[in-house]
Amino acid sequence: MKTYDVVVIGGSAAGIVAAATVRQTYPDKKVVVIRKESKVLVPCGIPYTVKTVGDVDKNLIADTAVTGKGADLIIDEVIEIIPDEKKVLLRSGEEIAYDKLILATGSKPVFPPIPGRDLDGVFTVPKDYDVVKELKSRIEKAENIVIVGGGFIGVEFSDEISALGKKVTIVEMLPHVLGKAFDPEFAEMAEEILKEKGVSIKTGELVTEIAGEGGKVKEVVLKSGQRIPADLVILSIGYRPNADLAKKAGIPVGTFGGIIVDNLGKTLVKDIYAVGDCAENRCSLTPNGLCPMLASVATATARRAALNLYNIKALPTAVFGAFGFSTVVGGRTFAAVGLTETAARELGYDIIVGKFETLDTHPGSVPGSMKQIVKLIALAKTGHIIGAQLTGGKSVGELVNVLATAVTAGMNASELAFTQVATHPLLTAAPTVYPITMAAMSILHQM
Repeated sequence: MKTYDVVVIGGSAAGIVAAATVRQTYPDKKVVVIRKESKVLVPCGIPYTVKTVGDVDKNLIADTAVTGKGADLIIDEVIEIIPDEKKVLLRSGEEIAYDKLILATGSKPVFPPIPGRDLDGVFTVPKDYDVVKELKSRIEKAENIVIVGGGFIGVEFSDEISALGKKVTIVEMLPHVLGKAFDPEFAEMAEEILKEKGVSIKTGELVTEIAGEGGKVKEVVLKSGQRIPADLVILSIGYRPNADLAKKAGIPVGTFGGIIVDNLGKTLVKDIYAVGDCAENRCSLTPNGLCPMLASVATATARRAALNLYNIKALPTAVFGAFGFSTVVGGRTFAAVGLTETAARELGYDIIVGKFETLDTHPGSVPGSMKQIVKLIALAKTGHIIGAQLTGGKSVGELVNVLATAVTAGMNASELAFTQVATHPLLTAAPTVYPITMAAMSILHQM
């Protein structure tokens, strides 16, 4: 039986970062990553295999992400964890002993109990090479494609597929697509872009049936009675923790199905940790207190657990303060961090909203200049920033990270307004109207 200091189960973002961090922090420790997939996809890149990347094989994480850090890699499936004996059993029959075990088993798509979901032509979007390869092939052959769910995956797929000239319909139960991440004015901008690309959007609607003929999908039936022709249906209504292996081993899971962990990623079983989507990671700025399933959150939890695996190197907070979203719709970037205005008001926060609109270059005549909007949500009494939303060009993808730092650090509007920034005509808005500064100033004017 092979023995390792650290065994990591799962070879996607969280598992890779956990292994790399252990090797960097504790170079004397022997580490192995065990994963069942022969090829590992870049999860967030899956929609872009349709057109932008254009090839599933160009959206892979290289094995050197593990082996290049000095960790071993085993392609096999862990079928059982035996905590009392500190070992795992592989499908091949091999046994691997560990001192510390890190679970990074990820998440799997929610498969809603809709009649007709088993028809040929109905897909979820797992992080599985073969399934994504088949889905891409079906997309290329289909003409009428219905996407159930208007979150990030659904919107990104619709953006990509519409560029192929296909007829695409999004069905979303909320009033707007991207409705959990953005306030209505930002979601409506994204909707308008999609509509201009020919995407039909059905919001406030539920799918009651996926109807077929000869075992193949034919149409999608909505609660309103409308029937939408479809020769391909993509179900993208979210993911749930893949904690089956942990539950089988008696490792406790929480109310929402994720593995229960403390602020160091420790489970309730000695020497076993859980990171990424499979764990119930706590975030202070969410309605249910849980972090969303994002690669950025997964890698942060992996670093946190691995860094402190043998010695406390950094004291993390009890929960993560903020998390960030970003996406691109029709060439326009949308990003958010923390609470939306809608969520903040629903949670009972007394807030002030600051907003500013400008161009992302100066002068605005610079080729490629785009309108940039920054919206800040702050506590009315103290001015502390608890959320932000942005839209504009590619620079928004990094501006949101500045605001994520501000939210996490507990900065207030005054501190944010007078933070020094670097500006350049080709790269940023003018220093006279820098949008983060001006949105923060708007909050100060209201206090």
